[in-house]
Amino acid sequence: MILNVSGRTDIVAFYTPWFINRLKEGYVDVKNPFNPKLISRINFEDVAAIMFCTKNPLPILPYLAKIEKPKLFHITLTPYLKDIEPNLPPKTEIIEGIKRVSQIVGKDKTYVRYDPIFINDKYKIDYHIKMFERMCKSLDGYIEHIIISFLDNYKNVRKNIKILTPKTLTKEDYKRIGENFARIAKDYHMTVQTCFEEVNLVEYGFIKEDCLSLELAKKITGKEKHKKWKARAGGKCNCVEMVDIGAYNTCSHFCKYCYANYDEKEVKRNQQKHNRTSSLLIGTIEKDSIIKIRT
Repeated sequence: MILNVSGRTDIVAFYTPWFINRLKEGYVDVKNPFNPKLISRINFEDVAAIMFCTKNPLPILPYLAKIEKPKLFHITLTPYLKDIEPNLPPKTEIIEGIKRVSQIVGKDKTYVRYDPIFINDKYKIDYHIKMFERMCKSLDGYIEHIIISFLDNYKNVRKNIKILTPKTLTKEDYKRIGENFARIAKDYHMTVQTCFEEVNLVEYGFIKEDCLSLELAKKITGKEKHKKWKARAGGKCNCVEMVDIGAYNTCSHFCKYCYANYDEKEVKRNQQKHNRTSSLLIGTIEKDSIIKIRT
């Protein structure tokens, strides 16, 4: 199996010591998000590769070379300021972290996610074009692939709609983003693609590719057989299936567009339950928990 660390929270940014402890112990337990009494136990000997998803790779850098499993990184880097992303380190530090990740795992396994894109009176298309080029220039020679997506109508987005104040993207807006992003990426020796978006921008020079394709999964794991994630996005996502070991409402970045958080008070309560020596990210195994080995 391939582990996703994590799409439900930023384990790398906030829980790296816990993750390293789990590697040393040889297994990790994961609560079912819909039934917390059901727990999947994953033995790392069954793990073929790890996909790290984070907005801040800095905490894991000291440990990265010692993690023997094949590794793939998706690092989100966006141009928004503290009004939208209140608790992120300076973007210059994140960029230096991306460079270091690339040097350790390889630029072909280090992806940057410029997502989500939205526009308003402050974050206009010209601003995105300018910041996208600045990002690509800074990372030239360190990454080869960029993935973008657009703002979705998540619960947290609706909650923060007065802060985000997003405008509906027009056909002309998509064209300007597509043409300029494709040109800039090419100038800096990179490809750019969307992430199962209805508007994939291929007509403007974007490539059509999956975030974790069957071919890439074979390359990083050395294994031929992988299931595709048919249940996601109404069957539109064609990525290889992964097992997420995170938990919702546990990330302190508090980004206003986030799909994985929708209650900041719950995040703080959950973080108080975190114990870096526990097999679970949040809380501990209870007597009435049902543990099943996931192979």
